[in-house]
Amino acid sequence: MRWHQAMERALYGTDGFFVSGAGPAAHFRTSVHASPVFADALLRLIHHLDGVLGHPSVFDVVDVGAGRGELLRALFVGVGVSGEPTRSGRSGLIPARVGSPETPTTTATVRPSPVNPLTTTTGYGDDSCASDLTVGGWVPLAQRVRFTAVELAARPDDLPEEIAWTDRIPAGVTGLLLATEWLDNVPLDIAVHTQHGWHYLLVDPTSGEETIGDPLSRADLDWLSTWWPSSLVPDSDSSTESGFRATPTEHARVEIGRNRDEAWADAVGNVERGLALAVDYGHLRAERPVDGTLTGYRAGRQVPPVPDGSCDVTAHVAMDSVASAGERVARCAYLLGSQRDGLRALGADGGRPPLSLAVSDPAGYVRALAAASAAAELTDAAGLGGHWWLWQPVGLSADRLPAGCAGPIDTAAPS
Repeated sequence: MRWHQAMERALYGTDGFFVSGAGPAAHFRTSVHASPVFADALLRLIHHLDGVLGHPSVFDVVDVGAGRGELLRALFVGVGVSGEPTRSGRSGLIPARVGSPETPTTTATVRPSPVNPLTTTTGYGDDSCASDLTVGGWVPLAQRVRFTAVELAARPDDLPEEIAWTDRIPAGVTGLLLATEWLDNVPLDIAVHTQHGWHYLLVDPTSGEETIGDPLSRADLDWLSTWWPSSLVPDSDSSTESGFRATPTEHARVEIGRNRDEAWADAVGNVERGLALAVDYGHLRAERPVDGTLTGYRAGRQVPPVPDGSCDVTAHVAMDSVASAGERVARCAYLLGSQRDGLRALGADGGRPPLSLAVSDPAGYVRALAAASAAAELTDAAGLGGHWWLWQPVGLSADRLPAGCAGPIDTAAPS
């Protein structure tokens, strides 16, 4: 069968890797599993968006590809819905840095500050927020937030009942839609070049053995010619219907990301107002990996990508192609940057706390030092820091996002 069919069955079938068993955390380490610093950074983002959106009566936090709900559990506690105390940046898991705000609590309003990069000069205290006022003041976020996990696996028995569990992305999201390491598991096709042009690769799901299948469809050829330029070059003398000929490298492999574009566009289309944030390993058009990135993971080890349901089967994401698809739906400019940029913008920069803190607050210094170490792991470009962060606002301009969350990157599609 074609690779996308094999991946679909292996990952999401009745006995698929993500549907049965102990869940992804038993097999590989993600930013969500690595450290509470990641969830704390996203908690800051939630408070920032809540202010930018004018404290809506319902603030959605939707996690697509939620695993066993690990991230939403942490955010649930952090926002304070559970009744447990919220964590502050200085005394909790993220060391505050100069000019960075404390993580807001859910029982007090955070007013804008000219030195606070996670608040804005509008959206706090203006008339647009009047509907979210109670007689006693602001309605706490903990009373307005709605958590939703989107996952095909069964709902965990111990998940807090306040977290909704569904197999479909809800429509009309106002707030934050998260997709952390989801797109790399959206099934895709693999193609190979032969003397007769580009053909799909077929795979035996029990052994991983590959054979050559039918020629690519026009839609997939169009995607290839636009987004994987090293595979196709213009050829006015070509007899192929597409008007392109393949490069001379025989049996070159490419990963066709069209399904991922469609999946992300669908996700963004369910956001009415707010932000869709994708965090994933990926690459850009100018630097596509030779022969692709398809691989497998099982029990903490990288293994051959045999799509028999016993392992994760994953391939890196063509981030610029996905971004372009989401932008067309949102009709708002996106930002694309590194995990290092994103976490630093949200207060987790991995820097050592000042030694003076060791004297004034020894316990706080130890906690801050541990947090700095965890943040350093999350921002290490050779590991989890190699993730891209795709920020797709909907109904918001990009300048309403946290300052410095993404650097300038040329991801424009060819005209």
